[in-house]
Amino acid sequence: MRRLVLASAFALGSFASFAATPVIFHDGIAEDIYATQDEYEEIQISEVPQAITEALASDFPGAEIIKAYKNEAAEYKIEVSAGGEATTLYADENGEWLQK
Repeated sequence: MRRLVLASAFALGSFASFAATPVIFHDGIAEDIYATQDEYEEIQISEVPQAITEALASDFPGAEIIKAYKNEAAEYKIEVSAGGEATTLYADENGEWLQK
């Protein structure tokens, strides 16, 4: 009886790892959808477009860029510090702020 309980526990536990990955069915084909992590790559602060630095200066006076990141869609993730507090802002290459 003890072996049956252990075998059942192992069998159910192995199914749980597969349940963590959502599967989507369309056109008779199953696709595993994996959430991608941050796709931004760190860049030099000097590589941040002037439009973003101007938007930062006008919209957040006194804010200073700590780190900058860019993704393939030319969107920027900017870590800024202002008044002793740090936050993360997102912008496109034209200096328009993005909601993320």
